Formats: sequence, C-alpha cells, structure tokens
Amino acid sequence: MKVYKFGGASIKDAEGFRNVCSILQRESPNDLVVVISALGKTTNALEEVVRAYYNDEAKAKDLFNVVRKHHFDILQELIPNKSNDVYRALNNLFIEVEWILEEDRKESFDYSYDQIVSIGEFASTTIAAAYFNASGLQTKWLDAREFIKTDEKFREATVDWDKTCSLVNQHIHQGVGVQLTQGFIGCTIENFTTTLGREGSDYTAAILAHCLDAESVAIWKDVDGVLNADPRYFEHAKLIPSLSYHEAIEMTYYGATVIHPKTLKPLQNKQIPLYVRSFKQPDKIGTLIHTDMQETELPATWVKKVNQMLISISAKDFSFIAEEHLEDIFNVLSCSRIHVNMMQNSALSFSICIDDGNDKLESCLEQLRDKYKVRTNSDLELLTVRHYKDGEVNDYLANKNVLLDQRSRNTIQVIHE
Repeated sequence: MKVYKFGGASIKDAEGFRNVCSILQRESPNDLVVVISALGKTTNALEEVVRAYYNDEAKAKDLFNVVRKHHFDILQELIPNKSNDVYRALNNLFIEVEWILEEDRKESFDYSYDQIVSIGEFASTTIAAAYFNASGLQTKWLDAREFIKTDEKFREATVDWDKTCSLVNQHIHQGVGVQLTQGFIGCTIENFTTTLGREGSDYTAAILAHCLDAESVAIWKDVDGVLNADPRYFEHAKLIPSLSYHEAIEMTYYGATVIHPKTLKPLQNKQIPLYVRSFKQPDKIGTLIHTDMQETELPATWVKKVNQMLISISAKDFSFIAEEHLEDIFNVLSCSRIHVNMMQNSALSFSICIDDGNDKLESCLEQLRDKYKVRTNSDLELLTVRHYKDGEVNDYLANKNVLLDQRSRNTIQVIHE
C-alpha cells in the first residue's frame, strides 16, 4: 500500500479538488490511503473562531459562518445537485460547532480548540469523498478518530502506538479503492477529539504508513520537492533530489517547513521511503527521502524563521545560572508548550530564541519574572544554515544587527534584527 497526503494548498478551491482527483485516478487507486488536510487557510480561520469564542466576542458565529459558506460554495461548484447526501452530511458537521458556540465556556481553551478546529479536516474530507465517488473514483471515507488513539494532551496529543497500530490494521485494508481520512486528528480513550499539533497531517500519513508497513509515502506540496531554501526569501533556492532521513530530520528540526518535524522518525524506523512531490507538476519525481547513507557534498541549506523573540534570563541575585535553574526554566517552558529554537548560556545568563505569538507566552514570561530577571527582544529573525560557507553567510548578514550566533561543524544559527 501507498500513503498519500494532500495539504490545504492543494484543495483551496474547486479546481484543487479536481486536480487531486485526477492525480489519484492515475496512481493505482486500489492500494492508496489518502490523508487530506483542511482547506487552505481554514485552520487559521477556525483558530480565530476559537479565540473569539473565548474572548466572549459576538463575532465568533460571524467568523464561523464565513468558514461554513466557503465550504458550501466549493461543494456547490463540485456537486451542483443539492439533494446529494453530502449537503446534509456537511451541514451536520457545522451544526456540531454551532452547538459548541452557543454553550457557556466550561472546558479549557485547548479542549475547545480541538473540538472546533478539527471540523476543518472533517469538512474537507467529506467534500472530497463525495466528489471523488461522483467522479468514478471508488472512495471510502474513514474517521481518523476510530484508529488514531492519543492521550489527553489537547492541541499536541501523543500517539498511543500500540492501540493505534492495532486499530489501523482493523480499519484499513488493501484492494478496496481509495481509503480517505483526515490528517491532524486523533481521539482519546474517552472519545474526545484531539489534534496532533499544527501541520500534523504529514505526521498522520507517517503514522498510517508505519502501522501498515506501507511501500512508500508521498506528500504533495505546491513546490517541486525539498528545496535548499525558501524561494520567498532566497533567490538561489534549488531542488535537492535525494536526502537521507538524518539530513531531512536536521532540516525540519531547524524549521524547514516542507515536512512536519515528527513525520520522519516513524518512517525511518521501518525504512519507508518518503517522496515530496508537486501537485502542480505531478509528472515530476520531486525529492526522495530514504535510508540513511553517506551523502556526497550537499548544498548549503538555508532556513529562515521570522517573528522570533529572544529571551535572556538571569538570576536576581547575580548567582550563576546552574543546573537547578535550567531545570526550573525548562519546566516553565514545557508547561507553557514553548518550543525553543536556539539556546545559549553564559555564567550569569541563559538565552533562548522562540516563536513569538504563542497564546501562553505572556503567562510563561510572568512565571519566569517571578524568579528571574527577564529581558526580551521581539520582531527578530533566526537564520539557520546547514553546510554553510562563511563567505555566503557573511554576505547575507552584512548590514544586519546580529544579537546572537552559534556555529558547529555543519550548522550556523544567527539571531538578527
């Protein structure tokens, strides 16, 4: 079996659905498991709905109605016959969220987030299954909550691998056409919907491939494959035809967004190759990520992360930042679900670079300020270059105010304004 994953950019409009259907029809559809994300930008829009709901803003329902209308507009373009059962099914999904928005806020933000935001994947796959079947592509819709089992860490749930693998093999079988399910979504033992973290649909594809001992995984993107830089920021970006798991994991760890960081390990453990291909140019092979190997010289890989914050932490009594301080600091970060992109310590200070904008950031900073002196710099950029050459990096950083940098044998990281 093969596992394919299509992200929101591939189904942002009706033409996107048609294109995905065309790709599947030519790709041995009897042995395909297909994972689909929410429509492009829908997760962001639903996040705004959740925030409005928790801020007691009347606009929550208005924001949600915009999302609802967008889905029905696309559905009507794909399947004009409104007597088709898919209209009722889609409407029932949205009614579930409308019920939530009418209730008092009794549950935690993270719990409500997962119940509301997850509707994006259910809506997109409901439309996709109906359209694929109407187009002659035999498609079975599957509810990911039936087999992706997790703990109760809402918004970033941990997979129960034993239960999940057992259930995946009970629900997914060969030779029954396209089996279509949602990315990003899981379920607790008590049947509460969870999510696996932003961009978690790639991870879902890897989970299914691991459990099914799949032949391969293909992630279909709006780029030709894995590039050595983001073309939005770097003109020299070029395709990397082949990568080892090790190198790909390093790239995703430092922030390369073409693959979700948690995706690669389940595939590496079973030596399942991963293809990154373009849904815009499906005839091209893209990038192959496979068995660890001795790689020849790789091009410098540039990763730029914007909207960064530098936090410098020091003891109020000017004592050394020792192991007990670091343990305390990381406990606060962990409880706030703050991911560290770079860190550096001196005798009296410990500095970290994080993504700004986390909704728990202010609370995290308040906890740190209770015990430490804390300074912050916002609106920064973090540049990471693998296999760097000093001349290239120095040219890029010319006229930029560098606040912190680190260099190892293969990697340089620089925080700058």
